Amino acid sequence: MDPRSERSHRRYALALAAAFLLLWLALAIRPADRHDWALENVLVVGFCAGLIWSRRRFRFSRLSYTLIFLFLCLHAVGAHYTYAGVPYEQWWRAWTGHSFNALWGWERNNFDRVVHFAYGLLLAYPIREVFLRVADAKGFWGYLLPLEFTLATSATFELFEWGAAEIFGGDLGVAYLGTQGDVWDAQKDMALAVAGALLAMLLTALVNRRLQRDFSREWADSLRVKDARPYGDAAIARMLRAAPTHDETGGRQG
Repeated sequence: MDPRSERSHRRYALALAAAFLLLWLALAIRPADRHDWALENVLVVGFCAGLIWSRRRFRFSRLSYTLIFLFLCLHAVGAHYTYAGVPYEQWWRAWTGHSFNALWGWERNNFDRVVHFAYGLLLAYPIREVFLRVADAKGFWGYLLPLEFTLATSATFELFEWGAAEIFGGDLGVAYLGTQGDVWDAQKDMALAVAGALLAMLLTALVNRRLQRDFSREWADSLRVKDARPYGDAAIARMLRAAPTHDETGGRQG
């Protein structure tokens, strides 16, 4: 990256960081539940620290930084009001005079479901960028692995929520878990995250198919067997045969 592009990229990332910090600070003032707000922001603080720490070695594209920014903004709103208490219904009624939930046939506050869908939709591409540039994933695997990672992290977060609810219990546990009485809440949240990621990867594949000349060849090559030899016990046997003997390393015979 040339110096001018480097400066432009850095300014863009800093502008997004500053905008999010201002929003986060504004929403940190008098949240609906201070303890729930603190719990909701534990992972955010760690995630942002990781982005800052890794920036010298790994810089995301502007698109990825923008998608991450949008997701963090949605999460900040949910943390301020608690996910089950975001008053989008009141906002919509004040603006249009109609019910947003009735428009979609919803019977609960679905802001949490929207954010779970957004998790996959907005973060699958940045995740893909990591797999492409670090793990050298190509073709089919460059689209499947972000889906798998989205599902894995979504399931891990549901376990984290369950553990936090068990530890803290009471109103804080209920507010953080946010099931709103739905026994299938965790499964629906994970399904929505994967659905969002699937949509993001389909859109990415459509763009790449149109613009990338070797798209079909790269996809086919990614599914080709690269090493016909079996691994596992066969690989261990090969390594043992290739390992130098005691005599070859200069040791004395007994």
